[in-house]
Amino acid sequence: MQITINGENKEIKKNTTIKELLDSLGVLDKTMAVAVNMKIVKKDDWDKFILNEGDKIEALNFVGGG
Repeated sequence: MQITINGENKEIKKNTTIKELLDSLGVLDKTMAVAVNMKIVKKDDWDKFILNEGDKIEALNFVGGG
């Protein structure tokens, strides 16, 4: 099924969770916040939140600086 993550189209298998997606991309440990279709999903729910065809995901990490 097709999703969009950070503006890039990606093919994933059905019933993929946010956690599985981030893990497959190698960014699970670096990601601080995730929004699916413009709604924030709590980190505690990433392993339960199943993605759907056409979802738009934004995975954000925070960078310190000054």
